[in-house]
Amino acid sequence: MSRIALITGITGQDGSYLADLLLKQGYEVHGTSRRAEGAQCLHFPHLRDRVRMHQLDLRDESRLTALLQDIQPTEIYHLAAETFVPESWVRPVESSDITALGTARLLEAARQANPSIRVFQANSSHIFGQPEHAPQNEDTPLSPRSPYAAAKAYAHWMVRCYREHHGMFACSGILYNHESPWRGASFVSRKISLAAAKIKLGQQDKLELANLDSRRDWGFAGDYVQAMWLTLQHAEPHDFVIATGIQHSVREMAQIAFETVGLNASENVVVRENPALRDQTANMVGDASRAREMLGWAPTVNFMELMQMMVRADLERLSGAEAMM
Repeated sequence: MSRIALITGITGQDGSYLADLLLKQGYEVHGTSRRAEGAQCLHFPHLRDRVRMHQLDLRDESRLTALLQDIQPTEIYHLAAETFVPESWVRPVESSDITALGTARLLEAARQANPSIRVFQANSSHIFGQPEHAPQNEDTPLSPRSPYAAAKAYAHWMVRCYREHHGMFACSGILYNHESPWRGASFVSRKISLAAAKIKLGQQDKLELANLDSRRDWGFAGDYVQAMWLTLQHAEPHDFVIATGIQHSVREMAQIAFETVGLNASENVVVRENPALRDQTANMVGDASRAREMLGWAPTVNFMELMQMMVRADLERLSGAEAMM
């Protein structure tokens, strides 16, 4: 039987890693983007002739239903959402419409097109808010603290509703922070890796950061999409926390980044305290025991390797751009 996968929001960081994995597994891969960008926006050039792209706004229910009926996917990986938490405070209604109701529309469209479609919903550790206990697992109470987190919590519960009420193979992956060389520049990991490369090349003077002691559970996006795929290959649908189980600080991240290019972080980082950016994730660390036991999943790239990978990729890109000037 032909395996057909649809990846919503394929142009984001995770989309290219997931498309690459699925193509290697022999899938026919389709991807959606809200803008008419086409396959040229995929990060890996070798994917651009192999992924079938479709323009889709998750607020357009009729278009979504028609697309699923046309493609008839066997698996859907729902990655499309507002991904930058501060932006959800700027546009809370639009963000919620896309992230929360967009998931509800997708689940209903999948049920109508073919209730046997397997659906993976990419959720976020932000649904736990500021938990009292660490680490967090699949049974940790939800306590969202932003429009983004509230929308993701709604999506998480809708997946459970469709799984229990309609018997669909619908699963949530509760994903902790995961990074790669394709992470957006607004995220602190990429802000640091890009600055280290630019400062090494003389393209930037200093890097400004607000809180060096902020801590996160950071993993590699390539590992996390492997967990997404394994989730839909399991015999029964379950929700899974996907995390490394280890926290690291922004200070450590900066130290590794600058050491990778032979510089000292303390000489190149300026701290500008910003009370509005106070850390609210001090207790956030995931327990991925269920994924390890049931899926056989485990991270393969550690924190140091991840940051070195990101800095070297930025250095290579920037060096190449200089050579073309």
